Amino acid sequence: MPRTAWILFAGTFVLRLGSFVFPFLALYLTKNGLSVTEAGLAITGYGIGAMLAQFSGGLLTDRIGRRNAIAISMITSAGLVLLLLQARSLPAVLTIVVVYSFFAELHRPASGALIADLIPPEHRVAAYAFNRLLFNLSFAIGLAIGGLLAEEHFRELFIADAATSVVFGLISLVALPHGTRTTRAQDREIGSARAAILADRGFLLVLAAILAGGLVYAQGYSTFPLWVRDLGFPERVYGFLQGGNGFLVAIFELGVTAIAMRYPRIRMIALGVLLTGLGFGAFGILLTGIGMAGAVFVWTFGEMFGSPSTAAFIADRAPAHLRGRYQSSLGLTYSLAFTIGPIGGTAIYEWWPRGLWITCAALGVAGAALALAGERYPAPAPVDSPPG
Repeated sequence: MPRTAWILFAGTFVLRLGSFVFPFLALYLTKNGLSVTEAGLAITGYGIGAMLAQFSGGLLTDRIGRRNAIAISMITSAGLVLLLLQARSLPAVLTIVVVYSFFAELHRPASGALIADLIPPEHRVAAYAFNRLLFNLSFAIGLAIGGLLAEEHFRELFIADAATSVVFGLISLVALPHGTRTTRAQDREIGSARAAILADRGFLLVLAAILAGGLVYAQGYSTFPLWVRDLGFPERVYGFLQGGNGFLVAIFELGVTAIAMRYPRIRMIALGVLLTGLGFGAFGILLTGIGMAGAVFVWTFGEMFGSPSTAAFIADRAPAHLRGRYQSSLGLTYSLAFTIGPIGGTAIYEWWPRGLWITCAALGVAGAALALAGERYPAPAPVDSPPG
């Protein structure tokens, strides 16, 4: 892989090492006086901001270049993390979370599109898998540290989050290329991204499957920490369980990817969604620390089979001049999942906690079926990319 790809991976590693705000937000807010439902609403606010970012992030990525989009995202979100520490009321928290998530998530279409720019199709699954390996390894280390510090040092965690965002922003400005950039006139000449996406029925079915898996995955940061706490475990147990997900990825990701590359990407996406649903569903019956670790093991393998194949599928399906906006369609799907998932999950959780995990298993089965249905529709004929 080219040197600039390694620089991007290194920047992502630094960023995720200090990503403490989102995974510990529910615990932080409930510890500071908000109810479970109010915390779920705040996390839903994160999903709303992320969704808004996807509407503009892809276009911004294609127009101003990957490097500038990442820098704007990282440096602005760092300042908003510090502002969040001063918020106490639900309206203030919700407003800051929405704006913070908007800027924090702007970098995702840019990073995904830059990998597609730099890596040829036959190596993209491996490239996205290796990026995820570093992503999850740093996330695991960060969560393990965060779980130990969260009981007494939430403020320091948020400051560290802001610092790592600034570092990634500076790395982007100094060492990353702009990548593919287009003009408004070129977009009009080739046709709109929206029309291209809506014409691809198989692509839309796969996005629906990813949405189902995302609704389940969102519980890992909203209701799962509450479930661990309500079973009588301290915060550090949640930190180690979530961190274990990252360590499993670090150990098994490349081996799983070697297997996944032998099969059609859509089938690996279906397998990933299914295992994610079944893994989260198992929380309803595996109530010990070891049992929950086993459930994490299952959905982690779902993540490893599905996520690199998903990223490669999106990159392969997109015309070159629309890569940023196709990446945004994926980000929009995840954002929608993280908008609906936390508030829906916490509502079900307050009514019937174990029923939430049954719902997760059902979503996994339904999502796998949707992905396999999408396999019947091949990609439309490729569109020529604009010059330059």
